[in-house]
Amino acid sequence: MRLKERFEGVLAWFEENMPFAESELHYHNPYELLVAVMLSAQCTDKRVNMVTPALFKAFPTPQKLAAATVQEVLEYIHSISYPNNKAVHLVEMARQLVALHGGEVPDNRHDLEALPGVGRKTANVILAIIFHQPTMAVDTHVFRVAERIGLTTHSKTPLHTETVLTKHIPSDIIPKAHHWLILHGRYVCQARKPKCEDCGIKGYCRYYHHKNKSKES
Repeated sequence: MRLKERFEGVLAWFEENMPFAESELHYHNPYELLVAVMLSAQCTDKRVNMVTPALFKAFPTPQKLAAATVQEVLEYIHSISYPNNKAVHLVEMARQLVALHGGEVPDNRHDLEALPGVGRKTANVILAIIFHQPTMAVDTHVFRVAERIGLTTHSKTPLHTETVLTKHIPSDIIPKAHHWLILHGRYVCQARKPKCEDCGIKGYCRYYHHKNKSKES
């Protein structure tokens, strides 16, 4: 199957069957999403959503968070993975956000990635969800699913995966495609035991084709 055909088939199926796809993180504004995404690194959205209501109540604005101590923040996020580092990054991020951007979340990659604790993936999430820019955040789900389906081949890094996906996915649906791949990886194309028989895109999937071919031989 040609790569173009695979992309077209996969995207068409998602567009028809999952027309509304969005982040499962709970937030009400750009600041809250930024905090939630920073907390979600190597942690489930479900766990983050359990922690953020109390955190946002205690620190509802960047200014409030900037005025907090690391220990105060740590009390709210101790059940999150790597809580000590994340508490430090959150406070430092808020202080820089207030000092350099008036408490407003930047709308460009350069300024976002300059914030403590914000890498390319987090910046891409913010740019896509808040500012509707054609950026593809590659987390473990996107990286795995893209390679398994066959949208990428022998991809070694998230940046390579991002480059290939943004090249072949129309720019106007890249933000939504990011959620399609994440949700597919989370609930269907799972790491250890993919639910191939329940998968709507198995006809376009390289892994499924190879698996069935091995059974026949």
